[in-house]
Amino acid sequence: MSSHNGILKVRVARIETLTPEIKRFTLVDLEGKHLPAFSGGSHVVVVIDDADSTYRNAYSLMNSPYDSSAYQIAVRRVSEGRGGSRFLHSQVKEGDLLQIMQPANLFPLAKHARQHIFIAGGVGITPVYSQLDELHLKQVDFELHLAVRGPEHATLGLELQAKYGKHVHLYVDGQGPRMDIRQVLAQRPLGSHVYVCGPDSMIDDTIDSAHALGWTDSHIHYERFVEQGSLGEPFSVTLARQGVTLEVAPDQSLLEAAEKAGYAVPYLCRGGACGYCETTVLEIEGELDHRDDWLSEEDKLSKRKFMPCVSRANCSRLVVDL
Repeated sequence: MSSHNGILKVRVARIETLTPEIKRFTLVDLEGKHLPAFSGGSHVVVVIDDADSTYRNAYSLMNSPYDSSAYQIAVRRVSEGRGGSRFLHSQVKEGDLLQIMQPANLFPLAKHARQHIFIAGGVGITPVYSQLDELHLKQVDFELHLAVRGPEHATLGLELQAKYGKHVHLYVDGQGPRMDIRQVLAQRPLGSHVYVCGPDSMIDDTIDSAHALGWTDSHIHYERFVEQGSLGEPFSVTLARQGVTLEVAPDQSLLEAAEKAGYAVPYLCRGGACGYCETTVLEIEGELDHRDDWLSEEDKLSKRKFMPCVSRANCSRLVVDL
């Protein structure tokens, strides 16, 4: 297996068009060996070199956790994004080589749940895909409720219905009733857990409905899909440990600016969800533009914490502990 500094080199064995926006990529080891094992809900970061830009985008692993002979990821083309998904859709062909990071799991299954309920929308089905296979093989009770925008977006839902039958409920916009999240969560046995991935409105509706029905936060799990990085006004930041000041461009995050300058910043999700790159603010004159799901409101108001993977600043001076 070809690996250097945690980066794996893989070959694109197959590319399938699933919907007008989504392609599925099957990735294999260059020497035909098994890739590193992973658990349901895991993702890999794909390192994409495009001319003068390098993108590092996280994509969920969709294949069975019990078969690491290949990895499968689904990439939704984000036309208004920064370019990583567009590059994968338009430039990458079968047989090409890609670089990926080792798998990480920020959306794991609750091991002792009595029942697992999944709510997903669109490409939000991707982290659930491998989780269902894990639960099916372990003969653990689960339900999937998947909403899509139309029949042309239903390919993955139909695949899962064919595999898991009545455990999968597919809601196609314009064809039949819409998903009622509160009704889905009502009257569940104690010990049930809900997992949601999809548009922000779906995630917020699930969390609000679960709270209204008396669910505790420990039984509610969610993952937001975002285009990694951030866009906005340029800003300057001083890395205290390095003794350098960096200029963060409008289409860069601080994390990306540091990487381009040759400084390593720890990360896992690159989307402001995991907390791995949380950084202490040492000096500030101005305001921080927090865009993460990790920091508490208290932390954000304190101006003492910053997530360099997604957040930005409007400051005349900003010094962070990097």
